[in-house]
Amino acid sequence: MSAVRSFEIPRDEFNGKLGGGFPSGSLVVIEGGSGGGKSTICQRITYGMIEEDTSVTFISTQLTTKGYINQMYSLDYPIAPHLLKGRLLYIPVIPLVQSAKSRIDFIERLMGAEELFEKDVIVIDTISSLIKYSANAEKSLDLISFFKKLNGMGKVIILTIEPSELGDELASMFRSSCDIYMSLRSKAMGAEVKRTVVVNKFTGAKGPVGQMIGFRIEPKVGLVVEIASVS
Repeated sequence: MSAVRSFEIPRDEFNGKLGGGFPSGSLVVIEGGSGGGKSTICQRITYGMIEEDTSVTFISTQLTTKGYINQMYSLDYPIAPHLLKGRLLYIPVIPLVQSAKSRIDFIERLMGAEELFEKDVIVIDTISSLIKYSANAEKSLDLISFFKKLNGMGKVIILTIEPSELGDELASMFRSSCDIYMSLRSKAMGAEVKRTVVVNKFTGAKGPVGQMIGFRIEPKVGLVVEIASVS
């Protein structure tokens, strides 16, 4: 089992800015508002990991399978070979989010679906959309301790959260229990949007970690790390 799950790709410095990768067994929380870039960050990390031969399950409330594949290719993250080889398992849960019946017991169902957690890394984008109808403090603690068990087996769990969907108490439970906590900021500057990853907490980093990482998202290029970060 590798000590660090690298998501290095030659054309950007994102992995290097984040200590060279996530330590195995980390619970990672990426927080931001709607349209803040959470999904793109997860897509970038996922692509880097599967390129480094780490297997990933990506559970998405945002995109159908076709939509996800199109999105990845539009960012020049060609994932078809990885999907075909089974290195990447993509699970769209849009129908679940829309159907009222399945939302109430979603946490229990998630914890019961063992095949979702067989890969090295599990990304859930966005966990807050999935659990907002079924989460209370007790169930959220159950879910967090379930994720921690998986961390104990060396798995990296990456969760994206939109705080407005969870409320302060539940959002802060996820923040305080994770090993790596990043929040995304966007600021309109003229015709463009300045985006920043703020690294609030990073436990067990193997290399130096930037506190503020400016980035932009470009078609056919993907995530581009800005050289000069804007505060």
